Order: sequence, then structure tokens, then C-alpha cells
Amino acid sequence: MAAMRSLSDILEEYEFLEGDERYRLLIELGRELEDMPDALKTDATLVRGCSAAVWVYPTEATDRLHFLADSNAAITKGIVALVIAAVQDRPADEVAGMDVALALAPFDLKNQLSSNRTQGVPNMIALVQEHAARLAAAA
Repeated sequence: MAAMRSLSDILEEYEFLEGDERYRLLIELGRELEDMPDALKTDATLVRGCSAAVWVYPTEATDRLHFLADSNAAITKGIVALVIAAVQDRPADEVAGMDVALALAPFDLKNQLSSNRTQGVPNMIALVQEHAARLAAAA
């Protein structure tokens, strides 16, 4: 699987697009996520508060964070991909102290998408940061 695009690369493309093209980019990002085995899509990996089912699974990879993620809705899966792109393969201590919401702010998701599509974003961010904080504390 190819490496995930960086958040800055995604933003560069996103800023040139409008309306439906932005939705298509989000859907494309979701398709580019690494495959998450169905066996990992459990109640334990389910992100609460999302309008669609969203699963996020941290893989234990040295001191850098790596997540598998999936959703049963295409645009939501793209939003998950954005959140993951912000933190993927970064050091745990860096992510634990990072303002992920600020990193995602240029995408203006609240105004681009319906509120039910973005309501789970804070929960996705909290989940990845809690995992990062646990790893950083253990290091």
C-alpha cells in the first residue's frame, strides 16, 4: 500500500476544489485508507457519536502512531482519512500535544458538510490523542 498523503498535500488539492469536487476528494481519500480487516471492526474499535459506523484501530508500531480505520459511509470514511492523515506515522509524544482540530481547521468541515457528518470528528480526534498519550507516557 502506498504511503498516506500528507495533510498539507491534501489541503493543497482541497483548496483548488469546490462543492461536489471536495466531496469526491474526501471519498477518494477514504478509498486510499489501508484495508481494515473485518475482525478489527468490533464494538471496542467503534468511535462513539458518529452518524455512520466508524472504526479506528491503533497498530502498535514502535514509537510512531499508525492507525487502521474504516467507515460504512463513503464521505465519513474520507473524514476519518483526514483525521488519520494528520497523525499517521508521527511520534506519539508529538501527537499527544498536537492540536489536531487546528490542523484540520483549514478544511472548514463544519461549513462544508452537514453537522451529522462532522459530529463525530471530536471523538475521532480524542481517540487518536488518548492512544498517543498512553504510548508517550509508556515511552
